[in-house]
Amino acid sequence: MAIHPTAIVDSGAEIGEDVEIGPFAIVRDHVCIGARTRIGAYAMVDHYTEIGPDCRIFPYAAVGGDPQDLKFKGEKTWLKVGRKTVIREFATLHRGTELGGGLTLVGEENLLMAYCHVAHDCRTGKGVILSNNATLAGHVILGDHVIVGGLAAVHQFVNVGDHAYIGGKSAVVKDIPPYVIASGDRATLHGLNKVGLRRREFPEETLKQLKQAYRIIFRYGLTLKEAIERVRASVEPIPEVHTFIEFIKNSDRGITR
Repeated sequence: MAIHPTAIVDSGAEIGEDVEIGPFAIVRDHVCIGARTRIGAYAMVDHYTEIGPDCRIFPYAAVGGDPQDLKFKGEKTWLKVGRKTVIREFATLHRGTELGGGLTLVGEENLLMAYCHVAHDCRTGKGVILSNNATLAGHVILGDHVIVGGLAAVHQFVNVGDHAYIGGKSAVVKDIPPYVIASGDRATLHGLNKVGLRRREFPEETLKQLKQAYRIIFRYGLTLKEAIERVRASVEPIPEVHTFIEFIKNSDRGITR
């Protein structure tokens, strides 16, 4: 361990092997820091927080603070951050609430850029990127490899599917299906996230089937029930198409159109 002499590390904190903690950083009790994680100067890791191995927390980040929820009365809740996640300067991540199951969960290999905010009871998948000043309100769920552009805001209880891309300065108030691009105020859909899917090495045939399913559901003017039946009848039932239509069918908040 390399803990700067000006850092404040509570005796109740668990610090893994080869952890670095910079000048004037604060690590409170009931905190677990995974091996090889680096915490920058003036960063704060608050109570009931678990940071996975090989993470990096940059200066002035505030990790594990109380949720900004008027119903929160100081109960014991947690923030957990997955391995190899990077939390940049002035980002804020809050613990969960009882209503949300008591847990905010940030997945593995996330990149949370400067000034972004992850509110109480959010859950992010693997490989998520939040660009500068992106904001997740409470109870938001992001799937794997979701990208949220700078200054975008995602409303409470919104669910965003795997590999979706949200453009900068967007206001997202309804669920966003997997594999698509959404942007605007209020956000609307703009087709498949073809660039992102190709970067993730999705086969061209998979993109073709997803495109056909997207057009049937969002471009043919059918009811949702009719559109799903048409997709099942005319589109090859590959796993990605199944994921796409199941997400839409099971949305509680309603789908961005």
